[in-house]
Order: sequence, then C-alpha cells, then structure tokens
Amino acid sequence: MLVETDGENTYQWYKWDRGSFDYYDQLRDVTKMIELSNTNSEPAYKALGLFFRAHYFYKLTMDFGDIPYSDALKGESASNFKPTYDTQEKVFTGILNELDSANTILKQNSSAIISGDIVYNGNLTKWRKLINAYRLRILMTLSGKTTVGGTNIASKFASIVNSEPLMASNDDNGQMVFLDQADNRYPYYNSSSFGSGMYMDGTYISLLTSLKDPRLFAKATQTPNAATAAKAINDFTAYDGCDPIISVSDAYAKALAGNSSKPQTRYYKSATNEPMILLGYPEQQLILAEAVVRGWITGDDKSYYETAVKASFKFDETYATDFSSYLSVDAANTYLSENGVSYSSSLSTDQKLQRIGVQKYIPTFLQGNMWLAYYECLRIGYPQLAHASGTTLPYRFMYPNSELTNNTTNVQAAITSQFGGNDAISQKTWWLK
Repeated sequence: MLVETDGENTYQWYKWDRGSFDYYDQLRDVTKMIELSNTNSEPAYKALGLFFRAHYFYKLTMDFGDIPYSDALKGESASNFKPTYDTQEKVFTGILNELDSANTILKQNSSAIISGDIVYNGNLTKWRKLINAYRLRILMTLSGKTTVGGTNIASKFASIVNSEPLMASNDDNGQMVFLDQADNRYPYYNSSSFGSGMYMDGTYISLLTSLKDPRLFAKATQTPNAATAAKAINDFTAYDGCDPIISVSDAYAKALAGNSSKPQTRYYKSATNEPMILLGYPEQQLILAEAVVRGWITGDDKSYYETAVKASFKFDETYATDFSSYLSVDAANTYLSENGVSYSSSLSTDQKLQRIGVQKYIPTFLQGNMWLAYYECLRIGYPQLAHASGTTLPYRFMYPNSELTNNTTNVQAAITSQFGGNDAISQKTWWLK
C-alpha cells in the first residue's frame, strides 16, 4: 500500500527473510496475567488472557507455520527453555479451544469486573462479541480445509453465528483509541519517513480510483501537480501512486516530478488520528457474507456485504473529518452501485469472493494486523498484488536466528517435517495446502 523512495524496503520487494518471535515477549506477560487471575479468583482476566494468547499465537503461526505452543512459556514453571514445536493444525485447534473457553468464562461470570479496560470500559458482552468474531476470523482463515483437529469448520462457524453474541455496529469494534499524551499517541505521529520518503502505492491508488471509491480522499493526498492545478478533491484523476516494482530511483523521480500522492497528512500530523482496529464490525460482516457464499450459513450475503461497506465509510467519516462530506450514507449508497462494487445474486461465486476480498482489503490501510491483510490476499487471491516478474509472493517468514542458535534441535525438526529441511519464504504452510 506504500512505496518508499528514500531507500529500498525489503517488504515492498518481497525480499522477506527471518521473522521475529517477539510476540512471545507479550505472551510472557499474558501468562502472568492468567496466573494472577487464578490466584486472585478473577475469571474475567483469565478470559482476556486466553483471548490474548490466541491472538498472539495466531499471528505467530500465520507468520511461520509450526511453532512452540503447548510446550512454550514454561521456562519459569518447568525450566523448559527449549520447547518442541507443535504442528500448525494443532496450534489452530488449541487457539480455537482457548477462544471457546474465553467466551464461556465470560458467559458464566457476567457480573465479573475488569478494571482499567481501555477498550470496552469493562463491558463483558462487548468482549464476548470480539472473541466470537475472532473465532469466525480464524475459521474463515481455514476455508481451504474441511476440519481442524477433528472439528468440522463450517459446522463450528454456523454454531457460533447461531448461538453466540456478535458485533452489531462500529461501536463494538475491538480498537485502540489514541490520546494526545506521551506514550499514547498514534504510532505514526511525527514519523519522519511519512513526512519525506513515503508515497502511496500505485496499485492501491488504482484499485480505489477504478472503483470510484471516495475513501481514497481520506487516505491519500492529491499529487502536487494536481493540487497546483486546483483539481477538485473528488476528481479521481488527481491521485496517483508509485509503481511498487520499479526501481527506487525511478519511484523517487516520479515523486520529485510531483506525480505521486502521499498518505494523508493526518497519519503523521495528528496525535490521535483514528483508532487502530484489532478486529472490527466491517470485517466481521464480510466474513459472514463469505460464509453465506460458501454455504456455511444461511442468510443474505448482499446485506452483510453492504452493511460492511457502509460501516467502513462511517468509520472514515468519523475520523477523517476533513473529508466527511464525501463519506456520507448517500456517498456509500452511490458507491455500492458502481461497477466492480455492486453485489447481486447474479454474480458468480468467484465474483462475489472478489468483491468481498477487495472490500476487506481496502480499510486495512495503515491499520493493525498488516500481515493478516496480506495473508487474506493469499487465501482468496484478491486483490491481486503487484510484484516483479520472476518474483514469487512469499507465504511465510523464515524462523528467527535465535531459534537456530538456542533451540536448534526442535526448530530443525520442524523445518524438516514441514519443508523437507528447506526453511524458505516460498514454502507453503499447512493452512494454505
């Protein structure tokens, strides 16, 4: 979605290398949270701990494949500093079970108190909605499988939809709201790279301009030349980006010539800007739409789809206030009639999945879970991402050097069992096979 013009960005060029196990640092804190919740008989904190465990392990297994899971985080309790690796299927099974337990604990302890909750202000029902939506996200990730750990994926999905609370609006978004105070400001605030060498990716710009998507105005500036020509904000010809697969020098030359859009200034000039979403209502609704298309649940996929798009518009209207007039309910309705956006029963299954995939992708601009948006593109093939001829899109990160050094036997066993000994970014892990 972004192109860097002041140096080569390895991610832009898909030159992925070794990833990081830093999420285990957060998981150590989560482990302590669960231990204290058991000691103090405070079940709500245990439920949230299980949710956080599932979240971090999900991200880890998506990044690498097999990872330490059942044997992990036992350095203090069992002096186990060299955990074995679990298969990815076992990890998925485990995190789904943990999310199930988290939801059940909150259901059974509806009067429990969570102090200092900066996400939902102690509202346990909203936490349950997020947890259940997260279960749907993980199950949809596994759309290429029939079962996980012996559980039928479609049946489990339908059971959650039919019997558990889910998000009802943007008010239920699992999101972090930023404050204009030290250590609580928007993460790109005062970012020098955004102010200088970061420009919009031409493929992302082209996607929005081809669909006449007014959310573009909230995310990107006009090119300098278009601004000088006093083109209207809603003139889609006023926006362009750098081709992500040309050389850095060529991208810089285009930007220098005034022909490339930058990210909107709010992303690096506003201390609060917009919340960072872990999982929100628009994504949930698109997951439900896809589930209808796949025959996992009954319902109106068109309604789910359009509700998601309208909620995404509402989010941008709320936080990109300078452009709110372009993001009204009427604007969303007009957009939903555009070619490539409109949704009807006459569309083929592939066309429906293409529209759902694109609408899931667009709102992820500078939002959390950046790699999960990428993995979604790998899962259904939409939108198509530009890459240089001869370049293969990576499916995973290589294991960290720290594991090769400190947990050699177990990581090598995982590499051998999954990839025949070839720890490469081109190797597909279980969820994609």
